[in-house]
Amino acid sequence: MVSERRDPPFGGSVVFLLMNLPLGVLAFGFLTALVSAGVGTAVVWVGVGLLAVVVLGVRGAARLERARVYALLDRYIDLPYLPLPAGKQSARWKGRLKDPATWRDFAYFALLFPVGLVEFVLVTTFWSTSLALVFLPVYFRWLPGGEYRFPDWEVPWLTVDSTVEALPWAAVGVLFVALSVALTKALAGTHARLAHALLGPTVGQRRRMERWWAEAEEKNLVAG
Repeated sequence: MVSERRDPPFGGSVVFLLMNLPLGVLAFGFLTALVSAGVGTAVVWVGVGLLAVVVLGVRGAARLERARVYALLDRYIDLPYLPLPAGKQSARWKGRLKDPATWRDFAYFALLFPVGLVEFVLVTTFWSTSLALVFLPVYFRWLPGGEYRFPDWEVPWLTVDSTVEALPWAAVGVLFVALSVALTKALAGTHARLAHALLGPTVGQRRRMERWWAEAEEKNLVAG
């Protein structure tokens, strides 16, 4: 299920995109450290416990990520997890490991770092350029020599040393602001679709869950 809202909110999109890189770094560090330690010590059973912590941690983090997508981008993502079998913990763990949603959670957090890096670079580059141009008529006089030189102080292809000369560049900055807004919302919308594809249920999973609930309801009716 996806929210009917066509575009994600602008403010939430900015916050969401800027958060993705630090969260991606944390996810990458968590996965690489604990998975490596778990695999390396699996022969002495300590690693099995670490890998179990990783599975539970990733599934829990995926729940928080769905909430973050909903809160900031106004995109609701259904839980994709198949119901765990009743009985022993071993059967429940097999259910978690066989559930494709668990591994798609892993895939999402593995991609969050490189995707977040690209998003962070694009957003900060476009917005810093836009705001620098818009406010050029204000701050150029406080630069060294009271002028702005592009692209570099030593090789000035263009020099701005008066408010009149800065105004056309401020107008260009306004256009860049509009472009930055569109880019920000497009990146956020694309990330929301990625999150929905990896953190939401597939068509097959949705059908399996519907069958499971139908069978459970039938059993309850029989038992009643």
